Amino acid sequence: MKDDYMKAVKETTGAVVKNNISLEAGKWLEDFTLATNQSAQLAKVFVMLPRKTGKLPVAMMDGQQEVLNAAGFGYIRSWTVDRLCRVWLLTTLDLKDKELLFSSINRLFLSAEVNEAVALYSALPFLPHPEIWINRCAEGIRSNIGSVLEAIMENNPYPAANLDEAAWNQLVLKAFFTEKNINLIVGLDQRANLQLALTLVDYAKERWAAGREVHPQLWRLVGKFTNAEIFETLKTGLQHYNQVQQRAIALAISQSGYQPAKDYINTFPELKLALADGSLNWNSF
Repeated sequence: MKDDYMKAVKETTGAVVKNNISLEAGKWLEDFTLATNQSAQLAKVFVMLPRKTGKLPVAMMDGQQEVLNAAGFGYIRSWTVDRLCRVWLLTTLDLKDKELLFSSINRLFLSAEVNEAVALYSALPFLPHPEIWINRCAEGIRSNIGSVLEAIMENNPYPAANLDEAAWNQLVLKAFFTEKNINLIVGLDQRANLQLALTLVDYAKERWAAGREVHPQLWRLVGKFTNAEIFETLKTGLQHYNQVQQRAIALAISQSGYQPAKDYINTFPELKLALADGSLNWNSF
């Protein structure tokens, strides 16, 4: 079933690619997909591709957008044509041997400039054998290049589906450090865990001590793990910080099972009312 699902995604992205490039570029890409020595040609084709396809924003028909939305890949509409074509190109590789596939693509990672790296990390959800790319994804999280981090962290289902807890927690913490769009992290709520919550609480206390603001989305990952110790930190936020912090903490507490914290929220009439009327949700922050 999954193979059929990814086949439909591949066919749709292929159609989008065709609609966004010239006939000449299409023929050039087709020649590569039909080649018998793809591994030997891959690096050259991957580097040359933007010169053939251009770098305009991707244009998509409504039907194509609907198919990709349903599959969870609708975000590719925000890509440029060269990024999409590079990702699609990697999905067409006819390399049956897993080791050959890994070595061929891994060489691209080792020599990639920024835009190439963005395309490579964007391709991770589309590549076969997801288990062989885990270390490469974890390595990417250590990058200091904003666009590369965004390719890994934002609108990318691969990390949540494949990283272990330690690597996942590093990704989320790095996203807060580097001020990425937390709402765009796929699997954020599903992968929440106690160790991450404790780490984020310590991070929040450090920022407060330094006179810095705390991203309100941080409490989203803390609330369900609220205990007596965490509650003391939440009370500090409720007592001493602005309305945005208070509302985020209140929403987090509402999603916890810790009754003393729930009772405490009821002593704040405005927060109690906001929770009761349903006006608070994580998209508000």
